[in-house]
Amino acid sequence: MKFTLSWLRDHLDTEAGVDEIARTLNAIGLEVEGIEDRGAALATFRIARVIEATQHPNADRLRQLRVDIGDGVERSVVCGAPNARTGLVGVAALPGEFVPGTGVTLKVGEIRGVKSEAMMLSAREMGLGDDHSGIVDLPADAPIGASYVKWAGLDDPIIEISVTPNRGDALSVRGIARDLAAAGLGTLKPWSAPPVPATYEAPLNWKIEDPRACLHVLGRAVRGVKNGPSPQWLQDRLTAIGLRPISALVDITNLFTFDLGRPLHVFDVAKVKGTNLTMRMAREGETLVALNGKDYVLTAEDGVIADEAGAEALGGVIGGMPSGCDEATTECFIECALFDPVRIALSGRRHDVRTDARSRFERGVDPAFLRDGLEAATRLIIELCGGEASEISEAGAEPAWKRSATLRFERVATYGGLDLPTDEAMGRLERLGFAVQARDAASVTVAVPSWRNDVASDLSAYHAGGGALTQYEGLDRARAAKAAEGCAAIEPEADLVEEVLRLGGLDAVPAVSLPALAVIPPPAFTAKQSRAALTRRVLAARGMLEGVTFAFMEAKTAAMFGATPDALRLVNPIAADLDQMRPTPVASLLLAASRNAARGFGDVALCELGAAYRDVTPEGQAAVAAGVRHGSTPRMWNTPARGVDAMDAKGDAIAVLAALGVPMAALQVTADAPGFYHPGRSGVVRQGPKVVLATFGEVHPTVLAALDLPGPAVAFEVLLDAVPEPKRRKKGAPDLPAFQPLRRDFAFLVDDTVAAEALLRAARGADKALISDVSLFDRYQGKGVPDGQVSLAIQVTIQPREATLTDVQIEAVADRVVAAVAKATGAVLRA
Repeated sequence: MKFTLSWLRDHLDTEAGVDEIARTLNAIGLEVEGIEDRGAALATFRIARVIEATQHPNADRLRQLRVDIGDGVERSVVCGAPNARTGLVGVAALPGEFVPGTGVTLKVGEIRGVKSEAMMLSAREMGLGDDHSGIVDLPADAPIGASYVKWAGLDDPIIEISVTPNRGDALSVRGIARDLAAAGLGTLKPWSAPPVPATYEAPLNWKIEDPRACLHVLGRAVRGVKNGPSPQWLQDRLTAIGLRPISALVDITNLFTFDLGRPLHVFDVAKVKGTNLTMRMAREGETLVALNGKDYVLTAEDGVIADEAGAEALGGVIGGMPSGCDEATTECFIECALFDPVRIALSGRRHDVRTDARSRFERGVDPAFLRDGLEAATRLIIELCGGEASEISEAGAEPAWKRSATLRFERVATYGGLDLPTDEAMGRLERLGFAVQARDAASVTVAVPSWRNDVASDLSAYHAGGGALTQYEGLDRARAAKAAEGCAAIEPEADLVEEVLRLGGLDAVPAVSLPALAVIPPPAFTAKQSRAALTRRVLAARGMLEGVTFAFMEAKTAAMFGATPDALRLVNPIAADLDQMRPTPVASLLLAASRNAARGFGDVALCELGAAYRDVTPEGQAAVAAGVRHGSTPRMWNTPARGVDAMDAKGDAIAVLAALGVPMAALQVTADAPGFYHPGRSGVVRQGPKVVLATFGEVHPTVLAALDLPGPAVAFEVLLDAVPEPKRRKKGAPDLPAFQPLRRDFAFLVDDTVAAEALLRAARGADKALISDVSLFDRYQGKGVPDGQVSLAIQVTIQPREATLTDVQIEAVADRVVAAVAKATGAVLRA
């Protein structure tokens, strides 16, 4: 948003200079992006008069001038401008001065034998426009020798600010002046729009065919206008902010867009077909030739202004060429409308049209300013172009924009960290235009002004009774209305706190640290999330590929892996063979392995972290880390490939449990695996007799046959929800015994029906003070071992802590191991 200092002072009564204004703008949240002093580069240029202009003796297209710049010295100037003549008053640059439009520093020269001691400048050479048809032609009474910058008012800095998307009111010079006045930098000047008397009936009428296209619109005609160039003050004002003056009518609409934040559009009445202008949605494929000269193909989601011939403007975004005003216009029709901000934004983005009108409508304009804006524009058109005004044509109704907000004074301190007197907080809000409705010692309720649609915003405020709720694209009216009701409940108090704080200067708000909730910050991930991530890494490190499969499958297939209650049957499955929630992810992985095998890739190792479904309760949905291996193990340089077996699956399950911190000594394996495993080649890993942590084993041959998957295949499940969280203990000194451990091997003969786990457990309990570990390293059955028995060899680690053990003490420990194993399992020491 750009504006000049003098333009700002049209609305703000202040003696503040540009630097103080810039500091205040930054302090109240309207960030200054730049200040341009156009006069700085032109400060040395002087107003000069051509005493005499004669033909150059050696060039047909050049003129020889004698120029007076008011210092009593006549200078010779060679000039090629066609308008150079005796008596012309223009602008001269002397040798040594820099001409910004050409990038050249002047020197005394000689052109075709004639000395040139200065340069008469065009507007483009001074960087003041594109006109290069001739030198600047000033009024005859311009003071010769005076600074051109001061005489022309170019010592007027241009200020540019950035405006956040919520501050549509700050896209107007008056809105900026209002904020500065509220911040204490001057007084906002009064503004009014006296009605313009109507002298004839409006030649065009408004019709809102679809409320999505427009909410409220006013219009009136002015006949007898002369649409020539706009006056110099208006052209200068637009040129200063980067706009190109076009004609008086168009320039007036641009002025109102920036001055008051009220976009307008003017139609040439003679070019409009019929007597109605209709606000409607575009017909699919309808075209519009816009004022920028481009053709646009419209969609059914674009709101347009149309006459009998078709679309004449993309409402709120850009006007159309066929009905635009030009020098021949004698009667214009002013459009002043209110559009849906979201629809304007979507249409502008859809067609990549960026205009000043769009940037204001999509942020939200003042819904109560239509009539005053139309009256003011009518009066200015009559002043500059002549003519008389018609009656006002209107369609729609002003939206129910009125709303209130409540501020508890304590919130200024608790939300903003600033201890501010209540009267000061009140005063800041009132200076912004918030009217007090009710007040007590603790709070105040204010009426929000119409131009601040970002405060206590209720989306329904944009919609008149019966209007379209288009903030919610794609929703039907009932759902959109319900959504708008929810938005109305947004807490507006924070908006008021922000207004109070920024008017005192954001730099005055103290920096307050958030309270520390704990000395050590909480972990970024929950224990469940951390477990899942760790499990994925462990399985990936073991060569498994993670899959993501459907959590449902065919009921007949699911029944092979567990119960399939009707409550877990899908009422509306996405496919006929995906109608049952799976009992275990193993089933999904085996189906994936079957599809791979059918395509010639039989050796797979797949894993998945997913859900297993037992019933419809939350407890019936278990988090499971499952894996499947099929075919052969990878061939290594030192070992040949072999078919996968139950121990591969057990190793995967145990690796996950170990990584999750489960103490290995506390685990035991039982043979009661689920029915889809091979009996005798599967197991259940438990922690104690009741807590099941994992299952593993070969997949039952009947299941493999049903899935058309040739064996062998093994699988495992780790029940992540059942894995206990490791106990967090305070770190102390590491337990590093000072004595070397001893290892003794024992081989026992035991009935082959006895589980090795029972033997290991008995050995560990033989002497808990000295035995630190027991492991099985060999199992033998065959020659030398009686039928029905098996040889189990274990290694016992003895860790002395207080003194080196003597032979007698070591033998005593060994005897206790043998006795404990014999008592628990009936095993005898193998000879």
